[in-house]
Amino acid sequence: MPLRPPRAILFDLDGTLADTAPDLAAAANYLRQQRGLENAPYESLRPVASAGARGLIGAALGIHPGDAEYEDLRVLFLDRYQANMTTHSSLFDGIPALLAQLEARGIAWGIVTNKAARFTDVLAPQIGLGHAGCIVSGDTTPHPKPHPAPLLEAAKRLGLPPEDCWYVGDDLRDIQAGRAANMPTIAAAWGYCGHTEPAAWQADALLHAPLDILNLLD
Repeated sequence: MPLRPPRAILFDLDGTLADTAPDLAAAANYLRQQRGLENAPYESLRPVASAGARGLIGAALGIHPGDAEYEDLRVLFLDRYQANMTTHSSLFDGIPALLAQLEARGIAWGIVTNKAARFTDVLAPQIGLGHAGCIVSGDTTPHPKPHPAPLLEAAKRLGLPPEDCWYVGDDLRDIQAGRAANMPTIAAAWGYCGHTEPAAWQADALLHAPLDILNLLD
């Protein structure tokens, strides 16, 4: 069934608006270098980039939350990433044109990410996203995605009911959060997508390029 036309479109950040995996993978490989290990292949790290420190430390070193070394590694990873997070990150092809089209059509747009504000507040303006209608980070509300709280906060900041917003993301938890917030959801198959198939997420739409969103609007 056709999606209800939105008054706003909300986007995940990593893997949806911005290709941040190169800098995230570099921070993970820094941890390996500190242990005298060779870099892990980028192809093994990219799919988990949306999972942040947890996913990347797990993929790079096989160390997970609850393991004795994890917290120290997490702090080192985040500090290294913060110092280098705009080295190779950029917007995906088609994103600048998409956002310009949304603005031309009077459709608001915003960012809802699990990335902490210490990163988001610096990264967004440096890669061309500083004019978002709202930015809700992973620590803006008490609960990150897949809890609906961040999406509900974004809709509130835009002055819109949740059902008038679409949410676009490249991870299963994005779709889960959107459903829980009563927002139509779009799976961004151009992103990182973890180790599951976006077609199985039960999103309202599955798209393979950012500008395909315009076809849904039309």
